[in-house]
Amino acid sequence: MDGSRGVPARRVLASRPAGLHATYFDKDGSVDKRLIAFMLISLAILQGYFLLLSWWQGPPPEQPAAVAEAEADKKPADAQAPPAEQPAQNAEGTASQPVTEGESAPPPASEPAAAPPPPEVRPVEAEQWVTLGSVDPDEGYRLLVTLTNRGAALARAELSSPQFRDLEDRSGYLGHLLPEGDINGRGCRVRVVGRGTPAALAGIQPGDLITEIAGSEIDGRIRFEEALARTRPDDTIEIKLLRHDEPLTVTATLMRRPLEVIRPEGADPLSMLATLAIFDRDKLREEETEFSGVDLLHATWQVKSADESHVSFSHVTKGLEFIKTYRLAKAAENLAEGPGYNLTFEIEIKNLDAQAHKVAYRLDGPNGLPDEGWWYATKIGRDWGGAGMRDIVVTLWQNGRLYPSMVTCRSIAKGDLGSPWRDQPFGFLAVDAQYFSTALFPLQPEPGTVWCETAQPIRVGPVPEDKAQWNRTNTSFRLQSPTHELAPQGSMKQAFTLFAGPKQRVVLESYDVGNGYTLSDLVYFGWFGWVSRPMLRILYFFHDYVTFGNYGLAIVLLTVLVRSCMFPLSRKQAVSAQKMQLLQPELKKIQEKYKNNTEAKTKATQELFAKHNYNPLGGCLLVFIQLPIFVGLYRSLAVNVELRQAPLISENIRWASNLAAPDMLFRWSEFMPQFVIGWLGPYFNLLPVITIALFLWQQKMFMPPATDDQTRMQMKMMQYMMVFMGVMFFKVPSGLCIYFIASSLWGIAERKLLPKTMKPAAAPVAAETKSDHAAGSNGSGGSGGTRRSKQRGSR
Repeated sequence: MDGSRGVPARRVLASRPAGLHATYFDKDGSVDKRLIAFMLISLAILQGYFLLLSWWQGPPPEQPAAVAEAEADKKPADAQAPPAEQPAQNAEGTASQPVTEGESAPPPASEPAAAPPPPEVRPVEAEQWVTLGSVDPDEGYRLLVTLTNRGAALARAELSSPQFRDLEDRSGYLGHLLPEGDINGRGCRVRVVGRGTPAALAGIQPGDLITEIAGSEIDGRIRFEEALARTRPDDTIEIKLLRHDEPLTVTATLMRRPLEVIRPEGADPLSMLATLAIFDRDKLREEETEFSGVDLLHATWQVKSADESHVSFSHVTKGLEFIKTYRLAKAAENLAEGPGYNLTFEIEIKNLDAQAHKVAYRLDGPNGLPDEGWWYATKIGRDWGGAGMRDIVVTLWQNGRLYPSMVTCRSIAKGDLGSPWRDQPFGFLAVDAQYFSTALFPLQPEPGTVWCETAQPIRVGPVPEDKAQWNRTNTSFRLQSPTHELAPQGSMKQAFTLFAGPKQRVVLESYDVGNGYTLSDLVYFGWFGWVSRPMLRILYFFHDYVTFGNYGLAIVLLTVLVRSCMFPLSRKQAVSAQKMQLLQPELKKIQEKYKNNTEAKTKATQELFAKHNYNPLGGCLLVFIQLPIFVGLYRSLAVNVELRQAPLISENIRWASNLAAPDMLFRWSEFMPQFVIGWLGPYFNLLPVITIALFLWQQKMFMPPATDDQTRMQMKMMQYMMVFMGVMFFKVPSGLCIYFIASSLWGIAERKLLPKTMKPAAAPVAAETKSDHAAGSNGSGGSGGTRRSKQRGSR
């Protein structure tokens, strides 16, 4: 008989749908409303999360980086006016064919918030390309910088350290040769060769015409990129070329593609472009590009001087001579510390006229920072909302202190820029990616001084059509210099430090922006920095001195250390769980005895807990302590550039080759539905599945058995929440999954090895239960309630 209604148990069971467990129903046989509500709420939350995720993020591009770049460059820079063809020339003076490719073509017109090009493109004399530094770290440089005399602009900055390689393009790297298709279809003309690249080591020179790569005939830039996309790092290939119409064969050993901190994206404008903002009474409006008759953005400047560490460009317009100089210094002997990821940038304006002029210039900062991992990365914002892959960080001096603020690239994509900052004492302006940044500040900073009249964030190029990709919008900043009165033959000059490198604290702290403040403000851990920083120091120690350079093992050791320190608490939690399991019969009896008297039931429960020295919140203490550790480690993985490109096993194994990203066991985007890819990403990740499986196993092993329908329902809810959490954490960094896996295994071993200390305490509980049964049989009604409980338990 059912203890609550006197209905035969068989009738109750028979009335329930087949295949469903009895715990899904109320005592009258109807479906438990709490289960229905829980499932509906969980589905609503899950669907809302996925919709938000698919709106915020989308799947990564399918094409390899080299092919995608080639496809982008194949498009004309302006659909209304095709790119002008003009003779090109490299820094050494070797003539080449007309320029029609995307990287040297003029950028397209865009909206006022962007960095628009001049209204028209006029024929120019010749284009030259100059490189500074080297991609070979043994030469003492941390950067290989490529510049063009078109606008005296910065085109590309590549990191030389093997620690910073491109994560998405795994093809062989020959060097950014800026190949240009021959008008006769005979091959690709090389326009520039950077020092230390495989092309330079193979003897390839600017002006060479490449006709064959690794047996593949080259008849244009697309074929050139496709041939290299089929290669792999460390491949040794033969390259056939024509030099002064003489055939030549060279051998090149390819390398892994370096990471580009600054790069042109398709036909987007280059970096560090400058033009006149004020000329006497004329003032350039925000929506205007340049004054009429002024062509500083796309004109080819004269290369005044150049060597491997500096280049100086000059251009004359309106009776003014503009001089832009870039200098790159060698790094210290220890490439892991100190400055070296920076250029010294100078801009000078000389008045060549016979009369005085009021002048100010407008300068656009660097753009094209890496947006790697935009579909899974979680960048920490400085406000309540999240951040994007290319945000603008602005710092201001107030009372001798430096205060940073952020404008996200999503806000810039939406056009929500606000008013420009005017006459503010800036510290530095930066474009901030997840692990890398570019920053600009005066060469000799004087805190509190106003070194630019206005500054504002800008969008470079078009807004991505898919809103899910707005977090990767290409952004930069625009500043306007103070106005200067230049007497005849007078001049004005400003010099800046342009940082372009990784957000390593030891590197950022070597750049002084005044009053002892450095670029270290670019590393932001959020509210849990007090946990993240000491954990990172411990992680570094294990990595450097214990695990021989393996961060995966260092995370395991960090987990062991954390769990060892928390062993007293975890032991107390285990004892509390054992005690709770032994008290379950008494708690059940109290519930049955005082089911209609909440106050008496609460008082009896508290007396029982006090008698056996049991604290119901004792088991939660470990969870509350682990929460900041979990969040701190999560923030560490999301911020620390050291874990980027750190493999679990080896770089040669693609799986779990980046502990700061999902493990990416295999790509399933070719056969999975699009909505699944939008929710979970284009890769199947194994480590989150193992993590959730261990959580469920641990729960099943150590959760006390359910004694009634309510506890069974709670256990089911916890299982559903575990699966729900697994879906939410499917794209978390693999290093975080390693922490969870190691912590779960430690917890299982700890509980298995922990002695059953509560067995002797079972006697008093049993004795008290017996006496209470007797009391219940003397008129309290407790015995009947206990019998009904046993009957339901037996069923």
